[in-house]
This record gives sequence, C-alpha cells and structure tokens, in this order.
Amino acid sequence: METINKEELLFYISKETMQYEAMRAIGRYLTEEELDMAKDGLEWGLTFDIETVYNTILFEMIKDKCP
Repeated sequence: METINKEELLFYISKETMQYEAMRAIGRYLTEEELDMAKDGLEWGLTFDIETVYNTILFEMIKDKCP
C-alpha cells in the first residue's frame, strides 16, 4: 500500500471516512461493491466542473491582493 504524505494533500476522503458517513446517514457500513460505487460518485462529483472551482479560488486570491 502506498504511503500518503498528508502534508502534500489538499483534499482526501478515506474509506474510513466514507464508512463513517454511511453509518451516520443510513445506519450501516457499505459493502466493497458499494464502496466502489461511492468512489466513482465522489470522483465524478468532485471533478464536475473543477475548472470553475479552480478559477473561483484563484480569482478570489488575486482580487484580495489587487488595489
């Protein structure tokens, strides 16, 4: 298994986090098949129009520094 350098991450969702959210929301842990589906959904949702997210973040940073 690859070691994750947490200092290099900007965002991270672990299986443990997903299982916690599943237990909180639906009262049970997810199966491996459901975890695969959750991963696909997270990838889709988090990358959906990521260009807009990046542009907004960068615009806000620049806007605050310009007179």
